[in-house]
Amino acid sequence: MSKLLDMFTQARRAQGGSGMGFLGKNRQEAKPRAAAIVLELATADASNAEAALKAGADGLLFTWDGKDTSWPETLKSVTEAVQASNEKAISGLRITGGWDTLTRERLEQIKEQGIAYIVLPLEAPASLLAQHIKDLDLVVTVPMREGELYPIFIRNLTAFDNITAVQLDFGFSKNISKLSIEDILQYRAVREAVRYPALLSVANDLSESDAYTLITIGVQAILLSAREVDNKAKQRINDLRELLEKIHQEDKDSKLTSIKS
Repeated sequence: MSKLLDMFTQARRAQGGSGMGFLGKNRQEAKPRAAAIVLELATADASNAEAALKAGADGLLFTWDGKDTSWPETLKSVTEAVQASNEKAISGLRITGGWDTLTRERLEQIKEQGIAYIVLPLEAPASLLAQHIKDLDLVVTVPMREGELYPIFIRNLTAFDNITAVQLDFGFSKNISKLSIEDILQYRAVREAVRYPALLSVANDLSESDAYTLITIGVQAILLSAREVDNKAKQRINDLRELLEKIHQEDKDSKLTSIKS
């Protein structure tokens, strides 16, 4: 099974704190959540990666501009630290350039460094959509654009079987909770057009109202970003995790009430 899809599934399941070895015994119990949490880090640093996981992140995302072809080889020590901290956590790599060097062999090398998924922009070469690398999931970034025909245009992504998920880059900044029903329908139209599981990028801290608003779009993971995992970043992850746990429990209670009635 896809490791990325498995992360989405695990987020909605309760997981015990017990386990094999020292790390298993010290792992806190995880409550089910409305969505997984992925943290995009500015640098590939083992200490920041471990701190993010301990704070409650389910997965990590690093960025490579494609210029230094030897740089991906430095990821191995970081991804190994991630696995040692949480064997179910996964690491991804956003690739923003260097398309002429992104051969099938290069993708295989990236996978060997412990990367479970790559994130590509729409301007990436279309040939990458036809290359299936076993155990390396493909995620395509979907921006929000104006125009009534945009959902129809972006729906064509669903024709490609090698895509595992999409990253919704809707440019949310402040006052998310002030979006109207009509506003959400515009975003939902794009989200429904691409029926893959989705990660949604969020730039700022989320209030409870913000979180409820974002969940109406229908996503499997919230993507946060941080330059480093300091106390503020840890608190941000923890607060979001608690919000997603609350939303999941309320949704579960609501469904139980509906069944009884």
